[in-house]
Amino acid sequence: MTGIDAVIFDWGGTLTRWHDIDFHAESLALAHAVRGACDDDHAVNAPRLHEAGQVVWGWSRDEQRSATIADLFDVAGLEHDPDLLTAYYEFWLPHTETDPDVAPLLKGLREAGLKVGVLSNTIWPRAWHVGFFERDGVADLIDGDVYTSEIGWTKPSPNAFRAAMEAVGVDDPARCVYVGDRLYDDIWGAQSAGMRAIHVPHSVIPDEQRGHAEGAPDGVARSLTDVLDLVEKWA
Repeated sequence: MTGIDAVIFDWGGTLTRWHDIDFHAESLALAHAVRGACDDDHAVNAPRLHEAGQVVWGWSRDEQRSATIADLFDVAGLEHDPDLLTAYYEFWLPHTETDPDVAPLLKGLREAGLKVGVLSNTIWPRAWHVGFFERDGVADLIDGDVYTSEIGWTKPSPNAFRAAMEAVGVDDPARCVYVGDRLYDDIWGAQSAGMRAIHVPHSVIPDEQRGHAEGAPDGVARSLTDVLDLVEKWA
């Protein structure tokens, strides 16, 4: 494909299928990691953690500022033990499964000579994401991956997209395609960075996570299998 060098993907809601999340249950699971807390404390700490989560994701939406799990606990005014995150990790496990269409899609892109990347807005550590890809047998199909928990910016900052390009070894955004489920973070962000953008319109984005703008995608993939056809047409 002479006109495209790389295709970079969002993770949640794109490479995984969209799931609605019970954020109250998520906060209760997260509360198990509060240092020194007993069972009776979880119901008190969970609302503080939920509110902190809203603040942290507001940083991403409004300032394109990244965060980690540790930052979330800091905002809540609670100390946490990373070794006690098991309940939180296990809460999310059912929502981390790679879409079955991903493996054949990534193989097709690489067989066409394209680099494959991942850029995810996340507070989770790299090891969790890499572990999910390894579990599902697609890690070796990814040439470079960037998780915003380890850089200073989140999508839609152009800096985040440049980090993803660097990770896969390309330098011309006009020769890159980004695939994602969010019209602000993914579509508007990628286009602002100079890339073409494909929208996967399967997710129900919470109102508080919508940004100040929405991009008009260059292409729409009703299923992930459509991505290769769109990229082939542009190339």
